[in-house]
Amino acid sequence: MNYPTYFESFDVKELLRQFPLDQAFTDRFKALSRDELRAIQNAMFMRCVARAWQIPFYQRLWGGAGIVPADIRGLDDITRLPVFGKHEIMASVEAHPPLGDFHGWRDGTPAGDKPMVFHTTSGTTGRPQPLVFSPHSREVQNLLLARLYRWQGMKPGDVVHSVYGHGMINGGHYVRETVTHFTQALFCSAGTGIEMRSAQQVQLMKNMGATVIVGFADYIKKLADVAREQGLEPGRDIRVRMISGHLGRESRESLSAAWGGAQLYDWYGVGDTGAIAGQGPDQDGLYLMEDAQYVEVLDVDSGVPVADGDSGDMVVTCLYKDDIYPIIRFNTHDVTRVLTAPSSLGLNLRRIEGFLGRSDNMVKIRGINVFPQAMAPVLEEHAAFAGEFICMATRDASGRDDLAVHVETHGAIDDARLAAEFGALLRQRLGVEMSVVLAKPGALAPLTGIEVRQKPVRLIDKRFG
Repeated sequence: MNYPTYFESFDVKELLRQFPLDQAFTDRFKALSRDELRAIQNAMFMRCVARAWQIPFYQRLWGGAGIVPADIRGLDDITRLPVFGKHEIMASVEAHPPLGDFHGWRDGTPAGDKPMVFHTTSGTTGRPQPLVFSPHSREVQNLLLARLYRWQGMKPGDVVHSVYGHGMINGGHYVRETVTHFTQALFCSAGTGIEMRSAQQVQLMKNMGATVIVGFADYIKKLADVAREQGLEPGRDIRVRMISGHLGRESRESLSAAWGGAQLYDWYGVGDTGAIAGQGPDQDGLYLMEDAQYVEVLDVDSGVPVADGDSGDMVVTCLYKDDIYPIIRFNTHDVTRVLTAPSSLGLNLRRIEGFLGRSDNMVKIRGINVFPQAMAPVLEEHAAFAGEFICMATRDASGRDDLAVHVETHGAIDDARLAAEFGALLRQRLGVEMSVVLAKPGALAPLTGIEVRQKPVRLIDKRFG
């Protein structure tokens, strides 16, 4: 029986031509006009739409909205298509176990009869979701992230310490492939605190001479504290010069200082889509990878597009995914806004502010939207903050919502004045009254999962039973 291997199912040289790296990347987007880019996006979009019509999930989703193939003639018609998200994917899995029918793997078409890479999400927002990739889409994702890493300063010979999770979780494997396939850096897959204890991780970093850390900001910050507890001084004993990860609303200044002044770079993506946007050397917003991703920002409540500068849900169409699993109008439920100032680097790419919070974790307190992730940089303004927090949302019998912020502190946990100071700081910065409960350092770890999860829990929502 003759069938292609993983590496025979795509042309890596063609990928590098289509999605260039380094100087070729920046040169391209200095020269390419917005109209030229739109034409490229339009052609890629229509290939994705044609493939999606072959897949039962999209036939059901679009047909249920009254859409027929002739209705979609280009990107200008994209808003006619319904958005979907994890809920719809998990419903597909439930109805068609174990992998659902949201993809077209082995459906008898040339696009579907390819090798498949299978992972899952981490399950941060519920049951882990299947993630499926063709070799082509997998390597484009790897290439896009490598583009960002190399642009940010990762170079041959760097020792990259990764705190992304492994097992079935996509993140650690995807990042490992990115570094090993498209950079000449040395990759150390330490994983989360449960895969390799934090104390062992900092010793590994010292022994291997780590120069770059990749992962989520919360745990990277914790590792700096652990290093000091082990008698190792970041910046002297562990000379990390660059951190590239998911910084979100975390305080950049405190994270950089914790690692001896390391340069910080933010990037954004989700498991289904891969890298969507990332900071460049100007560290001024996250550049959308618009040759591969088409991004809309939609009002959280109405679902209509918002003006640039206004915040809303990030909805993504992967323009390069036209084989096993096309992704058209996937609602990440991550909130962002498009920046309106032009690029200081002269690139004709839109930029977003980055991850501002999750709309499905948003709590409306007396008419004001509050994102738990927004707490971190505010709490860090107080010297007594010990680095960890979690929010508890409740609803009383009258329907009034309340948010209690549990805060680890270096002070006494029964210090009413200290609790009031934290409360006043949150009220001043976020514009709404919240109660504060103080906790000892480390006491919230069983709730946040900081040692065992890629993304710690920041909200426990008790409003709905």
